[in-house]
Order: sequence, then structure tokens, then C-alpha cells
Amino acid sequence: MSEKGRRKFIKSAGAIAAASATTLLSSCAADKKSVSDTPYINFNNSYQWKMVTTWPPNFPVLGEGCKLLAKWVEQMSGDRLKIEVYGGGELIPSLECFDAVSHGAVEMASGSGYYWAGKIPAAQFFSSVPFGMNAQQMNTWIINGEANKLWDEIYEPFNLIPLPGGNTGIQAGGWYNKEINTIEDYQGLKMRMPGLGSKIINKAGGTAVLVAGGELFTNLERGVIDATEWIGPYHDYLMGFHRVAKHYYYPGWHEPGTVLEMIMNKDKFHELPIDLQEILRAAIYRLNQWMLLEFEQKNAIYLQKMKEEKVDIRPFSKEVLQPLRKIAEEVILELVESDAQSKKIYEHYSAFKKQISGWSEISEKYYYREVL
Repeated sequence: MSEKGRRKFIKSAGAIAAASATTLLSSCAADKKSVSDTPYINFNNSYQWKMVTTWPPNFPVLGEGCKLLAKWVEQMSGDRLKIEVYGGGELIPSLECFDAVSHGAVEMASGSGYYWAGKIPAAQFFSSVPFGMNAQQMNTWIINGEANKLWDEIYEPFNLIPLPGGNTGIQAGGWYNKEINTIEDYQGLKMRMPGLGSKIINKAGGTAVLVAGGELFTNLERGVIDATEWIGPYHDYLMGFHRVAKHYYYPGWHEPGTVLEMIMNKDKFHELPIDLQEILRAAIYRLNQWMLLEFEQKNAIYLQKMKEEKVDIRPFSKEVLQPLRKIAEEVILELVESDAQSKKIYEHYSAFKKQISGWSEISEKYYYREVL
């Protein structure tokens, strides 16, 4: 470029830059509110959080998903927020997660509402309701149906913010070492079962027990328990239940769409800059979707493996499901009559379920029943 051309180029570039600056200043002056509302981001500040979980260390999908969350948050925040994930027992016992986050000993935890039923009976409705809504409907109720406001309300006294951080989808019905042909077959049955499902088993004449995941195989093999539910084909296969139990029943009436919650200490959350708060929320909602889809994929693969190994996979009969449904209604009624929070939330849950069932009846249910 000649000297004359260079001077002409510099003059033009300067004019363009001046015009751009004038336009920007004019725009800012015309919209002072949008400028003042822009969050200030201090890239020099960084934060280190701890997450505890109710899941065993490196547990497939659930523990794996928590580590993915930590990775996503670190990447999206440009290393400004790092989360160290601890499996159950690594930092604190699994069922002490709620208290640890509530008291601020750690910043966040992954679990499910029915684990805290002793503290908040109503939390069970944000986990899974026997014969209730599936994963898609639970997500809709909580996220778009404004049930999250009720969830916030019952966790507020514990200084916690709850968010849906995963879903197992509908679970399997469980492993049994005796046939379940009628409701009478539950008489005297010892079964591992958590949440509201445990109360239904007890009311049906059985005995529900809580057994640590690592002890289930041995207890089933030795006859300490007669039956157990766990999650679905993927995790059940990895646990080896098909080697020590005779019958694998479906569907999981007790957990048709189990929400896995992420709880955060409210004070610690609000100490974060606004952008990191939003990054955390976005990553948790991403985990919520990823986890459900991962369960769907893995369960499909491992159900086929079970079929190839000639596992006895069978459905519960109507003679079993109908009485169990009636008992479930009685158990829920007893809960809502004894706890005001549960009554308020279940009324909201029931109204939403009735509304969404009208649509599902002529959409997905009809499609599955009449088309597939």
C-alpha cells in the first residue's frame, strides 16, 4: 500500500471508530436502565464448593451425573466456581447430607426428598408418589406448574434451596424370591423399600426394611430379606440381583417418576455473584435432563441383557395392583390428615395430576395403547 493510500485508510478507520463510539454512547444514554442492570462480574474472585451425595462413591448415573455437573459449572464459569463431589460416606454419612447443607458445613447435596421424610413429611411428594405422576409430569408440575414455590416454602426453614437435579424415570417393580400373584402374597414378606412405598408394604401385611445398597445382594442371597426394589435394569444388573432372586416384576408402582433433588445452602448461594448463581441453576437443569435420558438409554440396553440371560421378567397382575392402589390411597390420606404441609402440597399435586391426565389420556396413553 502506498503512503497516500495508508493515510487514507487510517483516516477512514478513525472515522468509523468515532462513529461507532458516538452510536454506542447514544445508545447507552437512551437506555440507562439496561446498562445499570448489567451484572458486574469480577473475574478475579473464585469460589470452592463441596457437594455431598446420598449415592455411593462413583455410583453409575447418579454419582456420575454429579461429577458432570461440577465439570459443567467449572467450564461455564471459567474456573471461577469449582465443586468437589463426595460420595456417601466419603465426607459424611449418606443420610446426613440434608443437615450438612442446612447448617452450612457444605454448600450443596444430591439426594431425594423421601430421605428427609422424618424432618419434612411433605418432601416425599417432591420425590415420588406411588401410582402417581411419571417423570415428564413431575418435571412439568415442579418447573412449569409452580410447585417449585411450595417446595421452596417447606425447605425455607432449613435455609435450603431445592431444585430438580435428575429423575430415574419409572422404576422396576423389584426382585422377589416368591411369586406375587395376589395381595395375600405380601403377608409376612420382608422387603427393602423406602418412602411411601414402605408404608404400603407394611399395610399390605409385609415388613418393609431399609438396607444399605452394599448389603442388599448378600441379604437377598441369604434370605435375610425376601425381596428388594432398587432402580431399574441397568443398576439392578450391575448389582447382580438376577443371580440371587427368582422373579423380576414390573412396573414400579411405588416410584413411577422419582425426582432426584439438588439442594443448596441459601446463604452460600446468595453469596455468589448473579452470573454464577445462574450458571449453577442452568447446570442443574441440564443435569436434570441428562440423568433421565441416561437412565432411559441404559435401562433399555440392560433389559435386553437380562432377557438374553433368561431372567424371569413378569408383570404384576391386576389382582395385585388394584389392592395396592387402594392401600396407597389410604396411606396418603393418613399422611395428609396428620400434616398440614402435606395436605396443602397434595391438594396442589392432585389438582395438577387431574388436569394433566386429561391430556395424557388422549395423547401418550392412547398412542401407547392403540398405536404401538
